Amino acid sequence: MSEHTTDPTDPRLGHGADQEPAPQNEVYLILSEEERAKGFVRPVRRSYVHDQASCGAVTRMSEAIAETYARNPLFYGSTYCVGCGMHRPVAEFVWDGTTERVGS
Repeated sequence: MSEHTTDPTDPRLGHGADQEPAPQNEVYLILSEEERAKGFVRPVRRSYVHDQASCGAVTRMSEAIAETYARNPLFYGSTYCVGCGMHRPVAEFVWDGTTERVGS
């Protein structure tokens, strides 16, 4: 399981989408507990689905990452797909059980 950090300069962070399969990043950036405690503008959702045109896999995430998405839906530009084994643009995913695009 990957770790979390609130430090955007942490050298262990990955950036952007992958073109080839790659493991998950060692560390993922999240909003601080204080920022997440201010409340959410979207529901806290723990899983998303890669487009059927891609692989259709369901990926689950940690509570801290889910809360970061719920507090700031535009925080991430890419997210990991367990089916493809790659970070892909959030626009390729919908929240599990909905038709709502991740990052919207």
